[in-house]
This record gives sequence, C-alpha cells and structure tokens, in this order.
Amino acid sequence: MNRPGPLVLSLAGVALLTAVAAGQAGKPAVTPPAASTQKPNDEGAPRKLVAPVRGEAEIGYLAPISRREGKMVVTTIRIKNLSSGAIAGLKVDEFWYNKGGDPVTGAPSFRWRKPLQPGEVIDVVLRVPTHPQMDRPIYKFEHQNGKIKTTLLKKL
Repeated sequence: MNRPGPLVLSLAGVALLTAVAAGQAGKPAVTPPAASTQKPNDEGAPRKLVAPVRGEAEIGYLAPISRREGKMVVTTIRIKNLSSGAIAGLKVDEFWYNKGGDPVTGAPSFRWRKPLQPGEVIDVVLRVPTHPQMDRPIYKFEHQNGKIKTTLLKKL
C-alpha cells in the first residue's frame, strides 16, 4: 500500500525552509561585539581579570555600625580587599551572644556574588531579628577558596 504521507511531509518541510530563508534575506548582518566586553574602569581602560586567591585572603574593615530598625538589628560593615588577588565567593556571617557567652541569634549569610577585586571596597548589610538577651556580636568571614584574615582599620 502506497502512502503519500512521507512525500507530502518532505515537500512541506522544503517549503517551510524556503520561506524562512527568504524572510531573513532582507535583514542586515549582525555586527560582532567589540573586542572587549568588560566594563571600563575609571581611567577608561578595560578591567583586567585577576586570578582568585587560593588559601588565606586578607581584608580590612571599618568598625561595624549596628542600629535598630523596628524588630531588626541592621549592621553595616565596610570591607576592602587587601589581598593581591580577587576574593571569590566572599561570605559574611553574624552571630549574637548573651552575657554568658551562649548563642542567641544570627543573621542569614551575606554572600558577595562577584569576585572582590584587589583594593575594591564594598558595604555588607546584615539583618538579624532582635532578642532581649543580645549582648555582643561575632563576625565570621570566609571565601570559597579558604579562610580570611581580617584587620580592623581606622579609615579606608
């Protein structure tokens, strides 16, 4: 038994391809992107990629500023990368303890998604719910390739 089905499907496919090709013939050619797709820095030159730090990285930070906003304690920390390489996956945790040294509450982790370039300064904002026994906070700094050595700075 002969069926015309495969022949009809083949002819329909050829007609569809011909129509698509004819429709795109009038469109202008796509121009390639510029040589560098990186954003320029302050001097107008493209940013250079810096290899991330493996092992211990070093950051400097200003004294954290904590203030109460409603039922939350909001802490802001200004951080500067003092390492010679980029810090990938910077993570900051805040833990609050009572006068006896027992943990009371903590903030969800802050994660800086882009590599923190050498000399770059960022502001970290941590929000934690208030607790009546809150006495003192402890901050923990990490990155995806190791630990972080911290230095308290008077100014950046």
